[in-house]
Amino acid sequence: MKIVWLKKSESQVIRTANYILIKFGETSKQKFVEKVYRIVELLRENPEIGRIEPLLADRVITYRSIIVNKINKIVYRIKDNETIEIAAFWNLRREPKFLANQVKN
Repeated sequence: MKIVWLKKSESQVIRTANYILIKFGETSKQKFVEKVYRIVELLRENPEIGRIEPLLADRVITYRSIIVNKINKIVYRIKDNETIEIAAFWNLRREPKFLANQVKN
């Protein structure tokens, strides 16, 4: 399956990686980035591995999510059985309502 990162989700990952770089150093940042891309590759091979995202269950489009680490989650949807669209990269310390409002149909 093809992976498509929406601009907002891509910028959220970059911001998180930059924060990790500043706070914890290059090695931690590199481990984080590698983990994100390993998970994305898992999604490519098994698109339904993530659970249906409860904060977005009321949407017409089915969104799924997969945990990256204790505080981050990838939110995605399967589009036309050929594309995985990564809609958001959530920091789980944020207010759930705020997170849900970030994802547009």
